[in-house]
Amino acid sequence: MPDGGVYFWFCTNRHNKTKKKDEQKCFRVINMSASVGVSAPVFDRPAVPAFPSTALSAEAAPFSPGESDCSPLDSLSDAEKQFSRCAAKLRALRPDCSQLREELNQLFDQLLSENYNRSCELPITIRPEDVCVLLKHTSGLVPLNQEHLVVKFCQLVHHLLNQLKVIMDEQTLDVLVKYTVNALKQCSTWTHSDVLLALSTVMYGNGSQCHQLVSDLLREDGVILQYSSPSQPNIELRHVALTCMANICLRIPGQPLLDDQYRSLCFRLFLKTLQSPKPPNTDDLFYCMVIQAALKGLQFCLSGGKWKFGGGEELGSVLAALKRLMFQGAPGLSVDWPEVIYPAPLSQYESLSPPRPTEPPKTLETPKEADKTGKTSGKKKKKSKGKGKKTKPEESKVDDREEEDREAVPEVCGDGGDGSRNDVESLAKQPASFLYPFWKLNSSESEFSDIEGNAQSKLRVYQCRVRQLALHCMLAVVKAVEKRTLYGYWSSFIPDSPAGGPPSLTLLTIILKDPSPKVRLCALQVLSAILDGSRQFLAAAEDTASPRTSYTPFSFMLAAAVRELHRGLSLALLAETSSQTLTQVTKCLAFLVANAPYHRLRPGLLSQLWKQIRPYVRHRDVTVRGSVLRLYGAIVTAQAPLPEVQLLLQQPENLGGGSISGSVTPQDSALSWRHRNGAASPVRTPAAFSQQNSSTHSPQLPHTPREEEKSSPWLLKLCVSLVTQPREEQSDSEGAGGSGALEPSPVRLEALQVLSHLVRGYFPLAQSSLYEIGQLSVRCLEETDPSIQLHSAKLLEEFGAGIIQQYRAENSVPDNYKVPVNQVVEFWLEVLSGPLNAALQNEQHPTLQASACDTLASILPQAFAQLPDKTQLMCITVLLGLTYIENYLVKTAAVRALGVYILFPCLREDVMFVADTANIILAALDDRSTNVRAKAAWSLGNLTDTLIINMQNVGVDFQEELSDMLLLKMLQAATRAAADRDKVKCNAVRALGNLLHFLRHSQMTRPVFQRPLEDAVRALVKTVQSEAAMKVRWNACYALGNAFRNSSLPLETAPWSQDAFSALCHVVTSCKNFKVRIKSAAALAVPAQRSCYGDTKRFSCVWRSLATALENSEDAVDFLEYRYSASLRHTLSEALLHLLSLGTLQDMPELSASLAGEEGRVIREHLFKYLKAEEGEGKTGEDEAGEERNCGEESGQLQQRLGRLQEALVRLKSLKAEEEGGEQEKDMVVNFLEDLLKICEEF
Repeated sequence: MPDGGVYFWFCTNRHNKTKKKDEQKCFRVINMSASVGVSAPVFDRPAVPAFPSTALSAEAAPFSPGESDCSPLDSLSDAEKQFSRCAAKLRALRPDCSQLREELNQLFDQLLSENYNRSCELPITIRPEDVCVLLKHTSGLVPLNQEHLVVKFCQLVHHLLNQLKVIMDEQTLDVLVKYTVNALKQCSTWTHSDVLLALSTVMYGNGSQCHQLVSDLLREDGVILQYSSPSQPNIELRHVALTCMANICLRIPGQPLLDDQYRSLCFRLFLKTLQSPKPPNTDDLFYCMVIQAALKGLQFCLSGGKWKFGGGEELGSVLAALKRLMFQGAPGLSVDWPEVIYPAPLSQYESLSPPRPTEPPKTLETPKEADKTGKTSGKKKKKSKGKGKKTKPEESKVDDREEEDREAVPEVCGDGGDGSRNDVESLAKQPASFLYPFWKLNSSESEFSDIEGNAQSKLRVYQCRVRQLALHCMLAVVKAVEKRTLYGYWSSFIPDSPAGGPPSLTLLTIILKDPSPKVRLCALQVLSAILDGSRQFLAAAEDTASPRTSYTPFSFMLAAAVRELHRGLSLALLAETSSQTLTQVTKCLAFLVANAPYHRLRPGLLSQLWKQIRPYVRHRDVTVRGSVLRLYGAIVTAQAPLPEVQLLLQQPENLGGGSISGSVTPQDSALSWRHRNGAASPVRTPAAFSQQNSSTHSPQLPHTPREEEKSSPWLLKLCVSLVTQPREEQSDSEGAGGSGALEPSPVRLEALQVLSHLVRGYFPLAQSSLYEIGQLSVRCLEETDPSIQLHSAKLLEEFGAGIIQQYRAENSVPDNYKVPVNQVVEFWLEVLSGPLNAALQNEQHPTLQASACDTLASILPQAFAQLPDKTQLMCITVLLGLTYIENYLVKTAAVRALGVYILFPCLREDVMFVADTANIILAALDDRSTNVRAKAAWSLGNLTDTLIINMQNVGVDFQEELSDMLLLKMLQAATRAAADRDKVKCNAVRALGNLLHFLRHSQMTRPVFQRPLEDAVRALVKTVQSEAAMKVRWNACYALGNAFRNSSLPLETAPWSQDAFSALCHVVTSCKNFKVRIKSAAALAVPAQRSCYGDTKRFSCVWRSLATALENSEDAVDFLEYRYSASLRHTLSEALLHLLSLGTLQDMPELSASLAGEEGRVIREHLFKYLKAEEGEGKTGEDEAGEERNCGEESGQLQQRLGRLQEALVRLKSLKAEEEGGEQEKDMVVNFLEDLLKICEEF
């Protein structure tokens, strides 16, 4: 009996007049596998490795013949010989044969008697085209008036297509569908069960290819809808009809979806079936089969992408039905299930009543199971130890050692297996039965008779399958519904409090109590899918402060849910015996850790989890070891650097996880386990470990001595040893190998990823292992496995990036905490002289080449300057050469690395290197790959930044050395890139601003530059006015301001000047993004001469725009923009003061009119705040966050601003001698400034 299969029996009447005239029952066993991906014409069928073409996929051809077999006939299996003989006879038959009926009966019986699933002798290699030809020919031999032959033929269709995993061609599909549909119309009702079974097999995944037939089958008066209706009394017909509908809804990857109208029709019928009660006098097994078919159909409907649930309560009805079926057959449950689940912050629907052993068991419950739920005596456990394998098919493969471990763990869990004192105290208040999983509480079943025991065992298997399919369907719902919609139902599936009466029925209940490891695995998959991507929702969780007594805030409820998830999954971690399910537990914990806001929660959760998972790095199953390392990676990645994790990493090895006692030899080191002969049980070990540490809620975090602070974290040592040191133990899941073999590749890859996460998040703790990481990377790069090489290169990149971050000026890291430059030089010398060169030249693995380029880009500039000249030349030459590689990954990484190198102080003044890099970037800007063009534009922006730095530091000499034609090409290329996609455009406009700033007067006056110059400015203006991404418009405004700094730019006479100022004036008043407004205001304040603003009309337009923007600076459309309003007012006030300092007598009428009214009062108020340094600095985003100014800085800024105001006042007073007219308006402006200065001096 295949593992996990579901078996059900169909009873049909066979009549064979040539052999038997008595009525007999034929029991047909149909296996229905859970996986949709199994390539079978009917869902839920076991895989057949003997047949090579079994995958139902978009890539699969209509026919995938097996390998040609030229062996003699005696090398074929018996089933193959029988098929060949019968097929030849059938193909020889004609409709007018005299003995046609007898021959068909005999041949059908022979073909049906063979089992094509497996052969004890040789694999079966029957070609699918032979089966198709046989079925098409035979369909013409069986008339519809011979109903017994029709039944046998339909059985043969199902038998061959199902067991041989045949993928039919279109002609065969059309012939068989039409034949079965006609049979349903013309044959008697007693045949419809077999006809529908054959039709469901033929229609498996082919519903979208039979539009006309599907419309006939699913019409209101159609046979399928009649038989699948909940009012159908024949349960067998109802089951087969639902199975047929499910197979019609199934979508094979690569095929189009079934029409929405048919999917919706089937969806509603499946849901109605799940909501309907069990008909009276119906066998529990058959009813389970009906539920399974409906669940499978519902899953197929939801698996086609985002599902649009109908209005009202449809989603709540689906969730309510699925939640009820998740607990189908659970012993001891007496629950009033709701028909609909509504969105709510609290679980308020089902109420769990205590089990009542005196009452008869409910429908579909196992007899005598409810009254045994709470019994945990040792005698019962001993009694079940020898009998359990006979009555639990799901656990038949568990060995004796795991059976012993199953009984040992609950005894430990009862003493606080989750390692938390607070959790143990809360657990003690609950009934004892809720402390242990159901599969550890079941007593012996020897009380049943053999017949009764077999029936109960079958019923449990069916109920287990229902629960498993319900969870599969729930997983499809989670994937089909928008995350924000699903958050409203969070409390119905995830608990938020462990105390206060019996716990609610949630996914954790299944994970902890369901007896089937497959069901527990499915529940963990559903919980993982819910947690995946929930960071935004869980970000509101917080419990650092005590909640108010009057009400419980939603943030505290979310925090309680996170804590309860930790508690429940920790219990599952300790109690789980199945390696596959244990792997999923750690994966689920990793999703939880990746999305929970631990910086807003009370510390201790990660400390407890850190200790609990540590023993599992020694687990004998390689997948468990890999998933535990992945969980460690999630911990060191969560909100890094997190103080709690930092303290855990700083602990000495003997405190990081505690010593292990009991069945395990005490250890002082985290690494010594790898050199022991004979490890303890992977289940006992964590339990004993947790028992010893259960009295501690959070680990002791002492301040280690100075020499220990400089030592490497134990996790780093563990990962290094997992990658490099040989392993003396052998995993159960691995093949035979030598005692000195390294860890399997998945474990080593996970260890390298943990090292990368550790270096990225906690570099100050990892920097002491500079030498070890260098040695490790060099060793891994020398291996032949490209995956190991790739991850080692990424580790080098992360380490180099950490060193660069230390030397950034804004980080203000003390010199004694930085890695010395000489050590960095030695580190890179060792790496660059090793196998990194081979990785850079490995054209067979372009991903590795790209990662090696990123590694070269992570060299500290100060260290690069101290490398030998030949090493520097090697790095530059390799990168320049790799830009000619056709693979876009390599070209992108190489262009980006050159964009990093162009900023190095030791290279940026080298005109030849600048020119070579510029030519490479210009060629990459024309690449067909968007990613290459985006990185080329970014590198071009960096190169033009270098031009500005050299212009300021070196002067005219550098400008004269750089070729005019190269500058022209760069200007034209950047202008073309400004019309590209946003990811290219955002850096192209940055480069345009730098180039316009860099150009000299002699270049701009040349005719060859005039048209490109105008095109460049108009490209910037168009970008500012466009509806592009805000980052692009922000960069465009910055670029215009950068261009205005060039005094040689003809702003007063150029025709494009008016457009530039108009665009900035429009943006500063109307853009909804305040950061764009800030940059546009800053750009309007850049010109240093009054003539740059043009005539009085343009100057007045700029003034009015700035004044209007200041007046509306608090009117934010998006509340998130309000945080930038202070910076916006600061920049606008500075710009207005700048215009006042440049105004002439011709400008005074407009200025005085503005300052005299209500607008003047607003301007005076904000200018006063600006002069008194009460407004925010003119910085945005990250520049503004967390910045504090001391009193000395504030005093200096105040004096500087007052000085500018006084200078503007003096200049305005002096206009009398130089200009004529406008004296009265000028006096009004002067009085305004004098009053403002007087008020500032008084305060």
